[in-house]
Amino acid sequence: MFNNYNFNSEIMKAAFIKNHGDLDQLIIGNLDIPKLKPNEVLIQTKFGALNHIDVFLIKGWTGLNIKMPHILGSDGSGIIKEVGSAVTTVSEGERVTINPGLSCGKCQFCLSGNQNFCKSFSIMGEHQWGTYCEFFKVPEENVIKIPDNLSLMLAAAAPLTFLTAWRLLTTQANLLHGEFILIHGAGGGVSTAAIQIAKFLGATVITTTSNSEKIKKAKELGADYVINYRDNPNFGKYVFTEITKRHGVDVVVDSIGKLTFQNSLRLLKPGGRLVTPGATTGPITEIDIRQIFWKQLKVIGSTMSNQREFREVMKLIFENKLKPIVDKIFPLELVVDAENYLNEGKQFGKVLLKIS
Repeated sequence: MFNNYNFNSEIMKAAFIKNHGDLDQLIIGNLDIPKLKPNEVLIQTKFGALNHIDVFLIKGWTGLNIKMPHILGSDGSGIIKEVGSAVTTVSEGERVTINPGLSCGKCQFCLSGNQNFCKSFSIMGEHQWGTYCEFFKVPEENVIKIPDNLSLMLAAAAPLTFLTAWRLLTTQANLLHGEFILIHGAGGGVSTAAIQIAKFLGATVITTTSNSEKIKKAKELGADYVINYRDNPNFGKYVFTEITKRHGVDVVVDSIGKLTFQNSLRLLKPGGRLVTPGATTGPITEIDIRQIFWKQLKVIGSTMSNQREFREVMKLIFENKLKPIVDKIFPLELVVDAENYLNEGKQFGKVLLKIS
């Protein structure tokens, strides 16, 4: 099957780590092409997409136990090159992308459609080799075929951020038509997805960002109000008094964590909902608990999605009702530069790697 492949048929180029530490631990080298189980699919990677989990994995955390060397990368798109003997829904040569959430498929949570509650749930590139390589494998149920009108580039940029944003706004926050929503950090991948989904659901979108160029792009995505948080660090008063007319916002999406969490609680109206899918500035912060019980707020966590939610939001992307935003593409060989670019917060949308 690899007759047209330029390297040894058993070897592929990959971005991986052999030890935890800083970004200098991320290297490019050759590793064995993974072997398939009967229910798995081998994909020749065209694009991978960066996520903040990359850096967390490189640094490592208490309890993380992964076998080295370890390939990073949660998102990816490409062409199916081989299918396992039990695979029936996809075929060699088809253009695909993936749901990066992996589960056992047979526990009570998986069987009830709550795959992301599975005790063995993980993300591609976390406990299984990821997508920053010329060939990666996934279970058949995680593969989704993409239509001819969607490029492999956009197909790689979509899954993790859009499935995360879709679940947190629909299933978890139950965002309603006409509600006010504040989305911190408009330039992030989840945020660019959340802005579009919130507008699709009929909400009034308030978002924050760091410069005039990102303000313009956020408005182009549909944001109704965009605030430069560097120029206006105390923007909460403006949101409360001028935008919501002293009512407060209905929903806050806070993936920032330490630097914004207390202000997020303060801006919510009585009965409001704060949804958090992450904490890029740190997970430990001080909050005034009185804000929660006085206003009867709901603080809701959200991680990834189930298979139904993934397919719901991908259908909207396939129908051009939502669009992944790509900021910059790096070659695989410059993966460290790409990770630094993401860490510095320069991007608006997704940062991609071109693999092959």
